Amino acid sequence: MNVDIAPRPWTGRVDGETPEHARWHQLVRPYDPTRAVGKGCVLIGFASDEGVRRNKGRPGAVAGPDALRGALSSLALPEPLDLEDAGTIVVAGTDLESGQRRLGRAVAAALDAGRFPVVLGGGHEVAFGTYSGIAAARRRADLRLGILNLDAHFDLRADDAPSSGTPFRQIAEAELAAGTSYRYDVLGISQPSNTVALFETARRLGVHYLIDERCGVVDQPAVDEFVDTFLNDVDLVYLTLDLDVLPAAVAPGVSAPAGYGVPVETVQRVCDRVTASGKLVAADVAELAPVFDIDARTARTAARLIHRIVLGHRPVS
Repeated sequence: MNVDIAPRPWTGRVDGETPEHARWHQLVRPYDPTRAVGKGCVLIGFASDEGVRRNKGRPGAVAGPDALRGALSSLALPEPLDLEDAGTIVVAGTDLESGQRRLGRAVAAALDAGRFPVVLGGGHEVAFGTYSGIAAARRRADLRLGILNLDAHFDLRADDAPSSGTPFRQIAEAELAAGTSYRYDVLGISQPSNTVALFETARRLGVHYLIDERCGVVDQPAVDEFVDTFLNDVDLVYLTLDLDVLPAAVAPGVSAPAGYGVPVETVQRVCDRVTASGKLVAADVAELAPVFDIDARTARTAARLIHRIVLGHRPVS
């Protein structure tokens, strides 16, 4: 993998060196492409603010990958896991497109090596890079891809320049050009954060969505039905988590804090359902801006969700 920052040593609390004391930092090792093909998880950082800047959001997500690693580091593991860190791709200056292409190549390499890539963003422009890697990987073939976005926004803007607000419009155009089959669903849409034009674009593109007001803890049956309908209609799943889907009190450290948001209990339930499906090929986490975080709330919540996804992941057959 061609990365800009090689994986650095992980550090954290040490209670012992035996399996019953294991924490993330004790098991993570640098990604080794020469190692036999395995089914473990590989973390890939994507340090980028450029997409958020272009989308007129508040920058800060460039520091997200390191903050996520730090929050994961001392989390205790109930069982041994195969964990690797491939380092970080950095978007230099305004050259977002080059960074997305390099991320795509890294994700494709991880998938072709039998790994489960989890990308640590970065703004939500990370999504087009992650998708590009899945589209180029051997296992995509002619299978129907499902993209489940946990997000307050559709990110379907038709801007001239790619940004954190355009990745799923770019994906729709790429899938149309390739003649491949895919489905894009969004859970947690905030009506006040999306114009009528964006809702109309979603309708025209056949996007299924569930608004945040219908994603509460009491709405679990409806959420389960939404996720199950999605899972039953696709062969492979790409899960993308924009942290601004969470309430601002839980996730203040994002580009656009939510005035309402989806409870973390619901987000975790959705992640559990997706990871248990045996269809999840890649995941990413976007929009953590540590400079705006309070007591590392956002980073800790994101790390807990990543921890849950990795622990629950079932390799795609």
